[in-house]
Amino acid sequence: MAQQRKGGLGRGLAALIPSAPASTDTTGKTGAIGNNASDIIFGDNAGARDRRNAEQEQSAQDKNDKGAPKKKVKGAPTVGGTSRGPVKGAPTVTAAKDNVMQPVPVGARYQEVPLGQIIPNPKQPRQVFDEDELAELVHSIREFGLLQPIVVRDTKDGFELIMGERRWRAASKAGLKHIPAIVRETSDEDMLRDALLENIHRVQLNPLEEAAAYEQLLKEFGVTQEQLADKLGRSRPVITNAIRLLRLPVDVQRRVAAGVLSAGHARALLGVKLDSEAATSASQNELANRIVAEGLSVRATEEAVTLLNNNGALPEKKKREPVPQPEYLTNAANSLADAWDTKVSVTMGKRKGKIVVEFGDKDDFERIMGLIQGED
Repeated sequence: MAQQRKGGLGRGLAALIPSAPASTDTTGKTGAIGNNASDIIFGDNAGARDRRNAEQEQSAQDKNDKGAPKKKVKGAPTVGGTSRGPVKGAPTVTAAKDNVMQPVPVGARYQEVPLGQIIPNPKQPRQVFDEDELAELVHSIREFGLLQPIVVRDTKDGFELIMGERRWRAASKAGLKHIPAIVRETSDEDMLRDALLENIHRVQLNPLEEAAAYEQLLKEFGVTQEQLADKLGRSRPVITNAIRLLRLPVDVQRRVAAGVLSAGHARALLGVKLDSEAATSASQNELANRIVAEGLSVRATEEAVTLLNNNGALPEKKKREPVPQPEYLTNAANSLADAWDTKVSVTMGKRKGKIVVEFGDKDDFERIMGLIQGED
């Protein structure tokens, strides 16, 4: 009776998790890695993990094959390092070490890159870098080092930055000579897309930078907004509303970029539609000034836009009518003004009142305080 082969449970996790290909090298600063997040973050540890997986699988396989007739395969190498014969065309350990610095056709590699060999991404959508945040990052790098590598691609003269311009700038200011980087192959048409996606995921672009990047991608890819939305994993209305912000007057765009106006306020201003483009721009600028000065909410801005479109003019700011004051408060104000030889007002609101005493300079202030405190 033939001996039944043990199932997957007898082999442990090795039966369920296939081992990764053996790493070419783990001793140097540079090694081939895959596209997984763990490979990118841990880099050099990938090779050690692969060897452990291979050894566990071989150990489980040896236990399963014990007692069964062994088929001798001519030239088949063992995982443990004792070869039964050379395999034609198989790379040797020496050859693998010699090829450490060569780029991997599929995937990426980790490398310590000299800062002087890196040039910034000319298609970087982000234009504004907060100096305070950059200074904090510089301090963090000096204290703890750079915890997350940047992403670059090979060029003829060195490397070109794809992701991580803030980290690259901060590392340079921190005085580093080399910076950890993931080197991968990226085409020219993907440079802007990758930089845009990184900034979108980190929420680091202001609304105008994001809108400009979307518009540039539409021109470079030659696609519709629907197709671009599919490429980026965004909804079409998000891209459409973002690009519409570029129609605002330049002064309004500057306020949006500076964070003075929110994207919600900017979208509300886009609703202004008058007879001419000049009148529309003038009204948008005027309403933007009122948003900043009066602290109008997005809802209040939308209501102002509706009134503006219907009447052709902005609603006037309501002036508060003075509340008539009781006679006893008026008499008290006059009496204090005569006693202190200055202007005094006494008013009463809905819940509480207030007394306002005016003075000219420091000497006048000390004079009035002396009168109030009863000094001679």
